[in-house]
Amino acid sequence: MTLPLQDSARVYDLADEQLIDAEVDSIPQPQPPSGKSPAARLLLGASLVLIAFNLRPVFSSASALLPEIRSELGLSALGASLLTTLPVVCLGAFSPMAPRLAQRIGSERTLLGVLFLLALGTALRGTSSIPLLFLGTALAGACIAVGNVLLPGLVKRDFADRAALMTGFYTMALCAGAASAAGFTLPIENALGGSMAGALAIWALPALIVALIWLPQVLSMKTEVKRSGFSVVGLWRDRLAWQVTLFMGLQSALAYCVFGWLVPILRERGVDGVTAGAIVSVSVMVQAAACLVAPQIAVRSKDQRLINASLCGVAVVALLGLLFAPLSTVWIWAVLQGIGQGGLIAVAMTTIVLRSRDPHVAAHLSGMVQCVGYLLAAVGPLIVGLIRSWTGSFAWCAVLFVALGAGAAFNGWNAGRALYVGARTVEKSG
Repeated sequence: MTLPLQDSARVYDLADEQLIDAEVDSIPQPQPPSGKSPAARLLLGASLVLIAFNLRPVFSSASALLPEIRSELGLSALGASLLTTLPVVCLGAFSPMAPRLAQRIGSERTLLGVLFLLALGTALRGTSSIPLLFLGTALAGACIAVGNVLLPGLVKRDFADRAALMTGFYTMALCAGAASAAGFTLPIENALGGSMAGALAIWALPALIVALIWLPQVLSMKTEVKRSGFSVVGLWRDRLAWQVTLFMGLQSALAYCVFGWLVPILRERGVDGVTAGAIVSVSVMVQAAACLVAPQIAVRSKDQRLINASLCGVAVVALLGLLFAPLSTVWIWAVLQGIGQGGLIAVAMTTIVLRSRDPHVAAHLSGMVQCVGYLLAAVGPLIVGLIRSWTGSFAWCAVLFVALGAGAAFNGWNAGRALYVGARTVEKSG
């Protein structure tokens, strides 16, 4: 069925299209805190943005120190590949737990546990022990998976009157967390006298501080036990739903190749570690700007086929430039990569909503996309590490980047058609 994008009866306001509520099926519906003073509301908003900041440093901090981790801990090439892949696997494996936890103990309490466990997992990565490095990474990845699912819904619920503004802050905080870890981890290591362990563990502090800020707010909230009142049928058998999922998964694979391996790629090309981290940091911050602009272009178009495929091309060409172009042009390619990759994640999230008939379908499609898509995305960083191990160079990763980009463009073109997925919402009896 053709989707009338300009239909005035749309069930969503396009200003908050990226904020999909994981608890939309709950009965009773979660309600925003009532009667909050402006100061309390400001504290709540700041807390949610700070939580978002902590959902990305785990990825780029290890990437910045990957050569040091390998040399100091004696980690093999396969081990390094698994280290960059593990948190992405956890994003897919643990995201289905988030709505269940929220229904049982509430989103706010779940996020509090996420913050404390995220701080613990990040701290464990600084113990100079390979088993604890992997255990901490898995724990942190699981926490980030749950936070990824629940945080947007809270932002949407509590700031419905400021959805566009909060979407911008939320997106920029995610990118700022990744950029900060990419840019500051090596300088922090130098400031700590060359302590790799300290530079990895120090990223537990922001999560712990935000947990302490969040704690009194959570204790003052009343939590209701909810039940699931709706189900969505036909989603996992729908071809368009799978095209949306593959589009998200393949473009995410490119993104996590950047998070996990771009700093080592640049360092192998002769860029010093601090500069390589700064290059990745700038690229990630450009992603934030692209995240704000791309959805506005997408929703004003007849369909999203052209923008989906074009952004895939920009992201891949920029990665090839970072691999092979003269180092004097590396900053240009980094900015282009940020535009392509940031635009891709934003239009992929927007596509979830535009292909859904109602909020319930959108929430379930988002769950399918995150579960399957992130598991697929984990393959990207793993293969990059294996290619580097087998060939002794990152050059052959170009073949992988082109294949991922072509697959994302093909599925993005199909997912961008002005259609609805063939799933429907059914109200549960009793």
